[in-house]
Amino acid sequence: MSRPPSRVGRRALGALSALLSACASTPLGAPSDHLDGHRFRNPEPFESRGLMDVLRWKLGGSPAQPWPDFVPIEPAPPPPARVTEGLRVTYVNHATVLVQVAGLNLLTDPVWSDVVGPGGGIGQRRRKPPGLRFDDLPAIDVVLLSHDHYDHLDLPTLRRLKARDAPRVLAGLGTAVWLADQGLPGAVDLDWWQSVSVGPARITFTPARHASRRGAFDGNQRLWGGFQVEAQGQRVFFAGDTGMGSHFADIRERLGPPTLALLPIGAYLPRWFMQPQHIDPDEAVAAHRALGAQHSLAIHWGTFRQADEGMNDPVQALARALDAQHPPTLDFRALDNGGSWSLHPGSALPSVTRPAAAAPVLPRPQAPGVTAAPGLTPGPG
Repeated sequence: MSRPPSRVGRRALGALSALLSACASTPLGAPSDHLDGHRFRNPEPFESRGLMDVLRWKLGGSPAQPWPDFVPIEPAPPPPARVTEGLRVTYVNHATVLVQVAGLNLLTDPVWSDVVGPGGGIGQRRRKPPGLRFDDLPAIDVVLLSHDHYDHLDLPTLRRLKARDAPRVLAGLGTAVWLADQGLPGAVDLDWWQSVSVGPARITFTPARHASRRGAFDGNQRLWGGFQVEAQGQRVFFAGDTGMGSHFADIRERLGPPTLALLPIGAYLPRWFMQPQHIDPDEAVAAHRALGAQHSLAIHWGTFRQADEGMNDPVQALARALDAQHPPTLDFRALDNGGSWSLHPGSALPSVTRPAAAAPVLPRPQAPGVTAAPGLTPGPG
């Protein structure tokens, strides 16, 4: 026969019950196609994965492909301080990309930590170093956060950036309050299709097919998405994490086809588990076409072991998907950590460094630098 809980136990259970109730009932905003008032959701049908699905994957699935314990690489040389003509991107690692356009330096989902997780060494351990030293980063004006998962919202890295550059942080609804609670005030929340202006750039938060969670009780409390940055005739689209959906075509229709799309290609196996929230390389090619992108860069592969495919399998699968195109003329590239890609106005051939897989080796670009750092002003939604 079980004992009734003690007074302390009853208080603890009462506090937990109150916490769960508050998490479930705190209004987040007016209901919409992606918010029921209390939690965000995907407008299109979405199969959530729970604990039983994780157990089925880990205990009953096919064996995962092995990864090397660690692959050392030399960091790339420091990028230019500013880029005023054309567009330059540096693939740092995972979903972290330095975007330099119109004199602005933007950083997507910055991660320099050795382990991404709740702390105490718990979480996913990196298998390849960042392609740029943190101290070699130019001054960062804007950080773009796609969602709150640990491998995309890395608090130690955000604190380093705040201490060094105090950049503006743009993220989905509900993120700014959470960041303030972590000692990082001043972030700007955006709903899907809402925009802000940063100097010459217009930045729009776009839909994605994903989810959010940091702990046991805050599932879908913060909105996920991507970003489209438009400046000086260039458009850069950052997809964040996403499954396949109609949002790619919607982004093209509402915001125009991107000059360069940053599209994830990793963490896609087993397909039955990952398909709702992670596109695979074939779907990344389909997303490139749906967006009408001129060029695409593969992200979200080769740094953290998150799924069953091997470290370099996403790049090899992307190469096969591109070879299957008729004609195979799409410009969709994969770079190793630290690789850069410069798109110069009027240039027929972009400059690329550190290509992965079979991408051609082209000369390293030389870009001019400036020192202006534009401010942030709200734009219409």
